[in-house]
Amino acid sequence: MDPIVYVIIVVVLLVIVFGWVISTLNSFRRMQVKIDESESSIDVALTKRYDLLSKMFYATKGYMKHEKDTLTEVVKMRQPGHSASIQDKQEFANQMTKGLDAINVVIERYPDLKAQASVAKLQDAASEVEENLQASRRVYNSNVSTYNQAIIVFPSSMIANWKKFTKRDFFEADEAKRQDVKFDF
Repeated sequence: MDPIVYVIIVVVLLVIVFGWVISTLNSFRRMQVKIDESESSIDVALTKRYDLLSKMFYATKGYMKHEKDTLTEVVKMRQPGHSASIQDKQEFANQMTKGLDAINVVIERYPDLKAQASVAKLQDAASEVEENLQASRRVYNSNVSTYNQAIIVFPSSMIANWKKFTKRDFFEADEAKRQDVKFDF
């Protein structure tokens, strides 16, 4: 065989390997962007939840003398910024859930308040925000799963190790919500 054929074969193989490396790196970058995008969606949902909690607090303020300190602390919570870790955002979401639960208890205790149209609208909005937050969490976790799988699966794991890509954390449920629900009748 002619030496030029060997050179052509080697060049073609190098181009294929180089193309695969570039393609794999681009794939990792696209996955990282999707994760960042879905994390941003969680931030948006948490912001809406925080705003809604503040509105619910002010709507129920006159009815809740003894609950005021607890709810004031909840509303004062600082929302984690974009630089916060996913664990910080998860902790903030858990604190917000406790605040919403506390306000809902107040609303249940005061029938006049519960009957107000503005409070009813806020409760409906709270349900919608919760659904949006759950959807954002599912999308985030799906993107993280795809990325984490690519990092550990051969042959893309070679590129991941070479470029030091690390696994991302999932957005997990509050420990209290993992417990089995007990009904006392």
